[in-house]
Amino acid sequence: MSRSLNKAILIGNVGSDPEIRTVGTGGKVAQFSLATSRSWNDQSGNKQEKTEWHRCVVWNNSRGSGLADVVERYVKKGEKIYVEGEIEYRQWTDKENQTRYTTEIRVRELMLLGGRA
Repeated sequence: MSRSLNKAILIGNVGSDPEIRTVGTGGKVAQFSLATSRSWNDQSGNKQEKTEWHRCVVWNNSRGSGLADVVERYVKKGEKIYVEGEIEYRQWTDKENQTRYTTEIRVRELMLLGGRA
């Protein structure tokens, strides 16, 4: 039997304060954007930089782990954090009957890396 793996590991800066929602079952979900950047020198020797934005989603799990609570309490815009999770693709139909798509990192592990006053 062959196995498969869906794992994303990111270290970056939080782009905005997390959005926290309570869902119908009483659970909590946190969403935030995470920026990762890379830089290089082009053929002319000019420094180039590219930033990628990742949508991160954190749920409190059914075993009582309050990872969304941790995000709500400690994660703020500008913080450097480590996240580990799964890449998830979703689609839905909006109010104008347009099909929308999103790619998210469903966070399972999170580590605050500090560095902010």
